[in-house]
Amino acid sequence: MSDFYDELPEGLRGGMRRWIESGIQPGHFLTAVLSNDLREACARADSENRFRLFDIVAWLYNRAPSACWGSPENVAEWPKRRLGL
Repeated sequence: MSDFYDELPEGLRGGMRRWIESGIQPGHFLTAVLSNDLREACARADSENRFRLFDIVAWLYNRAPSACWGSPENVAEWPKRRLGL
């Protein structure tokens, strides 16, 4: 049985899990992707994540809660939602 996060690059799985399940802020690259900041995501991506950027966004679109990504406002509000504030 595969894990919900298995389709993501291995180096992003822990950060994405902590973000979605606990609202713990991920690193700069993943925060840029979640915030829909393509310029910053490209600037901060390592070679694997640069190559997989389309796959990462497709995973978010198809699998992640829409309220946890897509804009800086969603990213700012997600930790509050996870804590029930």
